[in-house]
Amino acid sequence: MADMEYPLTERGSVRISDEVVQIIAGVAANEVDGVIGTSGSLAGGLTESITGRKNLARGIKVQFDEAARACTIEVWVQLRFGVSIPEVGYQIQEHVKSSVETMTGLRVDAVHVHVVGVAFQTDTERAQDADQIGAAAGEDRSTGGIA
Repeated sequence: MADMEYPLTERGSVRISDEVVQIIAGVAANEVDGVIGTSGSLAGGLTESITGRKNLARGIKVQFDEAARACTIEVWVQLRFGVSIPEVGYQIQEHVKSSVETMTGLRVDAVHVHVVGVAFQTDTERAQDADQIGAAAGEDRSTGGIA
């Protein structure tokens, strides 16, 4: 993929790397309620576990159209079991499109969402959710009473 270049004035130009657009899209997709995460290749997952750094561009593909100053974005996601897949997909499309257009000035022609998995809540996640709900309600879980 190539970078998108914006010629400005006699002072120079601005180049936006495709990876920057991928990161913006990845962060935006992960902000949507119901998204467990973006899903990349096995090699990307191994790299993350070895380096300990999260790859925010994982599961995102961007294609630039230089002449139109536009791009098409593909997003591979895993969703939480029980959510409405079409509704979450639509929210991903809207949020990714809005974020990329606002931050880069590029026009987003399309956001294609590929749902590659559905994840169930683990016992640990259920306990964390219960703790958060209890804290919001003012419950003290250590004594079983109200704080």
